[in-house]
Amino acid sequence: MRDVVLYTVMVINVLSLVAMVSGVLMHSGKGGGLSDMFGGGGGAALGSTAAERNLNRITFVFALVWFMTVIALGFLLVRT
Repeated sequence: MRDVVLYTVMVINVLSLVAMVSGVLMHSGKGGGLSDMFGGGGGAALGSTAAERNLNRITFVFALVWFMTVIALGFLLVRT
């Protein structure tokens, strides 16, 4: 039973990691970084739209899920 929980948490961890990275990469550039250096910061100063705010929330939830699964894996991998 412990192995089933361990593998389930590992799968959730990897899926949340991929979703979190995808969410971060979908954000628009805010300027001042590498995207601004190569000319990608033209329309970034217009402000945040509703889609951008929702993407922030979704990315935060995936980051929180990833963090909790890392802690759970830490407890599950301790052998006593």
